[in-house]
Amino acid sequence: MTNAPQVQPMQALPDGEAELALVVRIPWEDVARLGQEAGRLASQMGRPVTLDEAVSYRLRSARPTASHAKTPGEQPAAVSALPRISGTA
Repeated sequence: MTNAPQVQPMQALPDGEAELALVVRIPWEDVARLGQEAGRLASQMGRPVTLDEAVSYRLRSARPTASHAKTPGEQPAAVSALPRISGTA
């Protein structure tokens, strides 16, 4: 038995979006960039920002708007690698 908290892998949110829980192994350099991004967002928002929020913000700003209503038979576009987080916005 483990003492690790049990996390649901996916959860529907009231605003119509979904929240995914996952583990990602990234280099320390990327963690540092996320910290810089969180600091930048914190100064813009006037409140503390977690690394989770910084990742979410970065992913949202790096992808086109999702179209949830697909016509029958329409195939989703191929998914490429996630955008690389850079030191600048």
